[in-house]
Amino acid sequence: MKTIPVRPLPPTGPARTRMPPLDASWRPAWLLAAPHRLGFFAAALMMALSGLWWAAMLLARALGSPIAWAVAPAAAHGLLMALGFTPLFIAGFLFTAGPKWLGLPEVQARHLLPAIVLMLAGWLLALPGFHWHALLASAGIAAVACGWSLLCLRFIALLRRSRVDDRVHPGVVAVACGIGALSLWLAAVALALSDITLLRSATQLGLWGFVATVFVAVSHRMIPFFSASAVPLLDAWRPMWLLWVLVAVVWLELLPALAELWWWPLPPLLRWLQVVLELPAALLLLWLAARWGLVQSLKIRLLAMLHGGFLWLGIALALNALSHALIALSGGELSLGLAPLHAMTMGYLGATLFAMATRVSSGHGGRPLAADNTAWVLYWLLQTAVLLRVLAALWPAATTVLTLAAVLAWAAATLGWSLRYGGWFGRPRVDGRPG
Repeated sequence: MKTIPVRPLPPTGPARTRMPPLDASWRPAWLLAAPHRLGFFAAALMMALSGLWWAAMLLARALGSPIAWAVAPAAAHGLLMALGFTPLFIAGFLFTAGPKWLGLPEVQARHLLPAIVLMLAGWLLALPGFHWHALLASAGIAAVACGWSLLCLRFIALLRRSRVDDRVHPGVVAVACGIGALSLWLAAVALALSDITLLRSATQLGLWGFVATVFVAVSHRMIPFFSASAVPLLDAWRPMWLLWVLVAVVWLELLPALAELWWWPLPPLLRWLQVVLELPAALLLLWLAARWGLVQSLKIRLLAMLHGGFLWLGIALALNALSHALIALSGGELSLGLAPLHAMTMGYLGATLFAMATRVSSGHGGRPLAADNTAWVLYWLLQTAVLLRVLAALWPAATTVLTLAAVLAWAAATLGWSLRYGGWFGRPRVDGRPG
């Protein structure tokens, strides 16, 4: 009698959601196999959508057919790019790595589903609201804020249940996530009131107080660890005082950014104070990039991606110091424009996100912890977008062309990543293990 092979099913029971048979077809049910699958898939959708949306807006304007807006385009763009897809990536990472950090059992992805669906639905309301009516955008952002608040409360509950001695990094992340919830609620109120200054303040609060704070905390914990694991010559050097310095650096960028929105122009004395703080911080970060093994990482693609992202943080601080010095010397007539901001957002946050999400997706997908040719090309396409956008700010005569080229490169990189890895999240691990 001919034996018919039977494909095994992933484990079921209280700790797992029942999954479909282990075949190669893409199935939505596999998104519930692990928190990173659900969070990253939702994030990939938002990342691709936001990149394509902004590229379409700039292309329409370049072709002489600009799209109508109900909200100031720059303010809408800033809010979406700062808080659209990154919180969803953070959620996927936190509920995958967080329980391990805290010594707790795994979190079931289905428990995160209502909050993540609420966030996606909110952005699907907010995007057309940016063009049709600010109240529609406000309702959408309120839904996003509600969903993110639910995720924050769940992570705080994990933190309170934990009995491990070292909870510093999760604690910093939890505070930052709470600030993220506050910034989203503030953005919803600002849109309802049609207050652009308040909206931009909410974006700055979310960008620096939430997203950048989470990223520097995770960088402090993970970059030395990954580097020492891959390169035997390196040590996992990450003294605790360095964490507080990194957090202080991003908060020292937040406070003047908020002040500028409500008190412009800032007095020259405050500008010079910024330079005095930013220049040593930039030098420290550039030295730290070398200390953590930037040069040694270049032989290992996935590690080089992570170090390349962190390098942009030092560059962004250096550009900010130079820009603020120019403002102080010229009475506000000269600056580097948006170059420092995009070096930080697209460079540090974007490249670090690509590196971390690629690593988690590969490792938890049963694949080698390595960047293959596809991942490497997508990463360098993103780096090209960063360089073009920074150059666009520094070269006013070519701003329009370079900005459009940067946006198209960014859209191609994010869409390519989303299509490639989004396909993984709906399929079983290649090694047949659950998760």
